[in-house]
Amino acid sequence: MRASRSILSVPASNPRMIEKGLASSADIAFLDLEDAVAPNMKAMARTEAIDAINHGDWQGKPRAVRVNQVGSPYFARDIVELVEHAGSMLDLVILPKVDRPADALAASRLLDGLEAGLGRAIPVAIDAQIESASGLSHCDEIAVASTRISSLVFGPGDFAASMGMPGRAIGMRGAWDDAYGADRFHYPLFRMLVAARAAGIRAIDGPYADFKDDAGLRASAMRSRALGFDGKWCIHPAQIDIVNEVFTPDEEEIAAARAILDAYARSAEQGSGAAVHEGVMIDAASVRMARSVIDTAERLPSDA
Repeated sequence: MRASRSILSVPASNPRMIEKGLASSADIAFLDLEDAVAPNMKAMARTEAIDAINHGDWQGKPRAVRVNQVGSPYFARDIVELVEHAGSMLDLVILPKVDRPADALAASRLLDGLEAGLGRAIPVAIDAQIESASGLSHCDEIAVASTRISSLVFGPGDFAASMGMPGRAIGMRGAWDDAYGADRFHYPLFRMLVAARAAGIRAIDGPYADFKDDAGLRASAMRSRALGFDGKWCIHPAQIDIVNEVFTPDEEEIAAARAILDAYARSAEQGSGAAVHEGVMIDAASVRMARSVIDTAERLPSDA
């Protein structure tokens, strides 16, 4: 499984930003054909995306594009042109506004036919964005709609609009959270996380709109990692370092995990299914938690 701590959104209509995005320290940089591109720029942005997939220096990142939503005038053309002109290089399609399993299945079936024509052996993966009440209510089915689904991604802005939640900034806490008395996104985040984990795929949190608010971004990322999320979207390169830091197990966390594994292994050699480590009882569940930390660390780039 690829590292996916930080996922940077890059407008596909802006070659300069594409170059910077691909050179960034984000684990994934995707070229956006949807919300970041005006309707009259869609065709040009698609051409730029194809050129970047074929000729850009991705520095080991997955070659990823967010297409327009299923049912839009642009969706089919996005998929067809991307695969026909860059299908041997494309790794990941991010599918926005997935409201029901049929949306994910439509994209998957279209890719099936196109890839068969290319003779491609490894399928293009799909990250499905959950951005509406309908999407959240169907997220369990969406997560298993196709073997191509590799992640569920939360879209806080469109989700808030779908629910009629007041607020102005995407993914940020504010006066309405204070009025409610809790985090208004806790339920959708946790609901989506459970669906992703049950399906054995990744869960990615959405963006934090104020790219100058480091403290707010850190708090948002910490909340997501505390729940168990794998990473978070970034809307600006300035957010990448903080997000990478939060979603990277630090040396103390890794050392503690290794110590738990060692203590349990010694106990198992003596025929016991539990052990005491630093005054705390550990058992097989503790081992699985520690193994998760080590697995996360091992997926990260060597310079992380």
